[in-house]
Amino acid sequence: MKKELLPIITLREFAKKQVITQAGDVENYMNFISKGLIRKYYKTGEEEHIVQISREGHLISAQESFYTRTPSEYFVEAIEPSVLISLTFDDMERLFASSHSFERLGRLVTVHTMVLKDKWQTSLIMQSPRDRFLNFVENHQETLQRVPQKYLASYLNIKPETFSRFKHLLRVKRPTL
Repeated sequence: MKKELLPIITLREFAKKQVITQAGDVENYMNFISKGLIRKYYKTGEEEHIVQISREGHLISAQESFYTRTPSEYFVEAIEPSVLISLTFDDMERLFASSHSFERLGRLVTVHTMVLKDKWQTSLIMQSPRDRFLNFVENHQETLQRVPQKYLASYLNIKPETFSRFKHLLRVKRPTL
């Protein structure tokens, strides 16, 4: 597997706040985050709406653009200095065509990604902002420490002032039962 991948992957480095994918461009890379933190967002006017925050060990790209070869509606940007292991669409297609095992791996990764997105969308609909915040804090403590508060508020679909109020809840000691 390694000998097939090494010739076609590209190691790409990005500085903090450097745009990786520009809205309006076709996404050419599927990216595995080797180091760093990346966000994906869209804009309405001047307002940014973050739909994904990913760290080491995760994949990130403007998937719809990548798979359909159409212009992206999203920006993908480094939150902190980042190193990506990237594979182009054409190389990925050749890899899938060359091996049933790679094609199966691609399908499993795609299914896993779709399930995660569905879970996130369900939480945005079914959970209160407070519960979303508490769930995020419980499950993503490291990310909470590394990501600016305004980005987390946008990602959690919570107003920044509400996020601040919720953050103060964490400082209050809960009574033990």
